[in-house]
Amino acid sequence: MTTWTQDELKAQVGQAALQYVVPGELVGVGTGSTVNKFIDALASMKDRIPGAVSSSEASTARLQALGIPVFDCNAVGELAVYIDGADEIDAGGCMIKGGGAALTREKIVAAQSRRFVCIADESKLVAVLGRFPLPVEVIPMAAQRIAREFAVLGGTARLRLKDGQPLVTDNGQHILDVTGLQISNPLRFESEVNQWPGVVTVGVFAHQRASLCLLGTATGVRTMEFGD
Repeated sequence: MTTWTQDELKAQVGQAALQYVVPGELVGVGTGSTVNKFIDALASMKDRIPGAVSSSEASTARLQALGIPVFDCNAVGELAVYIDGADEIDAGGCMIKGGGAALTREKIVAAQSRRFVCIADESKLVAVLGRFPLPVEVIPMAAQRIAREFAVLGGTARLRLKDGQPLVTDNGQHILDVTGLQISNPLRFESEVNQWPGVVTVGVFAHQRASLCLLGTATGVRTMEFGD
């Protein structure tokens, strides 16, 4: 059996995602190392699409460097497809996202798209969400109170740091990473946490779950269909 590195699996699913890009239409583009492989592959068909809508400053820079125009969400209507990775995905297409700190913009672009195509390697498929620390984008003044809310649920929330200082998102906010959770009802959990004052976005994607997932495996790309 061929042994693929994680990087090679990411490249496989990035390439496979091209089949879901609709020629003549804008494509929604996510953030992260797997998406970077997709962006690189997308350059091969940049003359067949008008451009992209991006979920982060990092993805915008990579798209533009490859000559792919990037449009603002407010300047366009519904997108045909949004292609993004995941930190975890379950058998129903619900995900944890936000390891790259772009969860809020990712959720906005996903909500603007008819289909969400998740690209991931098989290590991201889990039975129950929660093994990966749950990212939650918060308004800084509410961080400690929100951390106490998660403690009531059995979770431990830590402020994400960068170079010894609180990481600041593209939106000017902070990130809490929460461990110790088992999210057996992602839809209910997402709805509940999003109501907490000071939460900008919780990194559970259940309301904007994947329509399908292209999963990189040792035997090739496996397609998991969840429905739209």
